[in-house]
Amino acid sequence: MFEWMAWTLPVAVFFGCIVMMLAGMTIWEIRSPTIERRGFLPMATTRGDRLFIGLLAAAWLNLAFVALSERMMEWLSLETEPSIWISFVASMALLAIVMRKG
Repeated sequence: MFEWMAWTLPVAVFFGCIVMMLAGMTIWEIRSPTIERRGFLPMATTRGDRLFIGLLAAAWLNLAFVALSERMMEWLSLETEPSIWISFVASMALLAIVMRKG
């Protein structure tokens, strides 16, 4: 059923983190309903809005890293492609920034 996708450990961890975030946000929203606030994003947002925007940004960052990793080998004279864990950590940091300051 899932043969079409490359289920590597980083991919599984990424999707596992998304599931845990959605479950955590649901519990948080039930316990403490959100109010809109303004951060560095150009609009007032709720926690759910910031999570959605942060997940989109994290996905784009991961896609950009995958697209450029082969070129990074040439630019930085690396013997192998950079680890996908680098983009995972960077995308989770971006998500955390959007959730906290967005």
